[in-house]
Amino acid sequence: MSEEQDLKSNYSADNIQVLEGLEAVRKRPSMYIGDTGVKGLHHLVYEVVDNSIDEALAGHADTIDVRILEGNSIRVEDNGRGIPTGINTKENKSALEIVMTVLHAGGKFDKDTYKVSGGLHGVGVSCVNALSTDLKAEVHREGKIWMQEYKIGVPQYDVKEVGTTDKRGTIVTFTPDDTIFTQTTEYKYDTLAGRLRELSFLNKGIKLTLTDEREKLDDGSYFSETFHSEGGLKEFVAFLDDTRTSILAEPIYIEGIKNGVPVELAFQYNDSYSENVHSYVNNINTHEGGTHIAGFRRGLTRTLKNYADKEGLLKNVKMEITGDDFREGLTAVVSVKVQEPQFEGQTKTKLGNSEVMGSVDVAVGEALGNYLEENPKEAKMIINKVILAATARAAARKAREMVQRKSVMGGSGLPGKLADCSDSDPERCEIYLVEGDSAGGTAKQGRDRNIQAILPLKGKILNVEKAMEHKIYENDEIKNMFTAIGVSIGTPEDNKALNLTKLRYHKIVIMTDADIDGSHITTLILTFFYRYMRALIEAGYVYIASPPLYQVKKGKEFEYCWNDVQRDAAVQRLKGAGKEDSVHIQRYKGLGEMNAEQLWETTLNPATRTLLQATIESAAECDHTFSMLMGDEVAPRREFIERNAKYAKIDA
Repeated sequence: MSEEQDLKSNYSADNIQVLEGLEAVRKRPSMYIGDTGVKGLHHLVYEVVDNSIDEALAGHADTIDVRILEGNSIRVEDNGRGIPTGINTKENKSALEIVMTVLHAGGKFDKDTYKVSGGLHGVGVSCVNALSTDLKAEVHREGKIWMQEYKIGVPQYDVKEVGTTDKRGTIVTFTPDDTIFTQTTEYKYDTLAGRLRELSFLNKGIKLTLTDEREKLDDGSYFSETFHSEGGLKEFVAFLDDTRTSILAEPIYIEGIKNGVPVELAFQYNDSYSENVHSYVNNINTHEGGTHIAGFRRGLTRTLKNYADKEGLLKNVKMEITGDDFREGLTAVVSVKVQEPQFEGQTKTKLGNSEVMGSVDVAVGEALGNYLEENPKEAKMIINKVILAATARAAARKAREMVQRKSVMGGSGLPGKLADCSDSDPERCEIYLVEGDSAGGTAKQGRDRNIQAILPLKGKILNVEKAMEHKIYENDEIKNMFTAIGVSIGTPEDNKALNLTKLRYHKIVIMTDADIDGSHITTLILTFFYRYMRALIEAGYVYIASPPLYQVKKGKEFEYCWNDVQRDAAVQRLKGAGKEDSVHIQRYKGLGEMNAEQLWETTLNPATRTLLQATIESAAECDHTFSMLMGDEVAPRREFIERNAKYAKIDA
């Protein structure tokens, strides 16, 4: 009998594995939390916080405290009812233990306990328990304190009473398992702060506090922020637009229950040329949109067009007005609460419930219609903005078509400055977008010609945050990027979706000088990708190169260093017993100061280089940050730089 036949004959009922309890989570963690990288690590916190938010949505909590402890442990406390600790008669175990150790167990399946609940994957805190080396659950309920501890999801003892209390609520403290999260177990404060800020806007009246206890400030305290919003989505839109110039005095706010679906939304028009719509279902960010967004767009377009026609505001407009024109310069947040959401799309973040479209459409139509009638001056300003958008759209369409004709798909060749690679498999190929012809020339000499392409960019590209769309497509450097990368932008009818079918590289690397000008160019390019090629970032194709700042050399020995700490350590190592002045430090102020061999060793060689992958943790946070960095307001940009100065080294 052959080996293959032997294997087949041994395939029996005993070969079918049943993963018991939380073992399945540890076996396939990405199925439950998305991935085991930075995103999945932070998702653990969100799962625990979502439990507390659900208590607040049910009207039983209003305060949530999150702390990053030493060693990157997390502590989440709320003032809700506390997880029940009594014995569940069916399982003959404490309800607390069941919630912490059994998948798909909890009160959220009982519609009388929770009307709606958040949490994208629906596996809750038991999943966090499975992926933590240690977890402690402490419940303050009915005057008593109950506790249970776990190691890798396994209870260390039965739930026990450990004291009395006049408080109520649940405290969960956990340490992520570094054998699961092998990439990193270090929590990013800004990532957690962004999500808590988002939750405070989405759930007005709830106070969320984040404290970082990993490092003390000069006065001995810890850095802490409290997020609390009484205005909800109205304040959210104002936050997103605080660096743009609004054309309305304040955002338009709509709230109500239509066909049994609670609908809340706010929107504002500004003087920008992009549409920024953020949507949520039960606090989940549905970045792929869905029926609630379709309903919002339909209601917005229909109501504005009906009003404009009735008032005769479009009678002198010769071109056709499309739905896209009604959304240019629009910032909006749409939030719905759905008892049983149905998610679709590649990442399960697209709402599919058909009834929600009509609910949002009706809510927008009624409230916006009343607003326009009561505020004719503002209504006219919005319609004038729409007419301007229609005029610009015609010019943008011509410019976009010109880019397409000159692209790879048009068959008219690649940009003259592009030094392409010989391999044609996009999965193996990478392109470096390099600042300047000088650095581009060095990169062309030092690269691996088989898989690495080089596209030099001349100076600073156009700031797309402040440019009309047709100006963007007419810009030579942007046209070269479109053509070299091999992507195209769709029509307004398909929401200008990026076509990746002809994508030529799966690594697009931004490589600029390690100085303030280089950082500005990187930000300009990232802004362009975020606004017009976001699909490339979401697919994980965009990276930032990390050229070294220093070379520390003594005789024939040398080390490359990427920051001052590494430089000082290298000086001490190379100095040895000798004098410090025998060590030479070269500061690379630009890529052009390196020769081809040095650039290959430090920045191009896949075996030794460091690439930073561009990711979108929160579309709302990215939207706000890019508009702030690239906008006209100096004060918020200065504040951002000062707050992040410890992460950057800027030449005087």
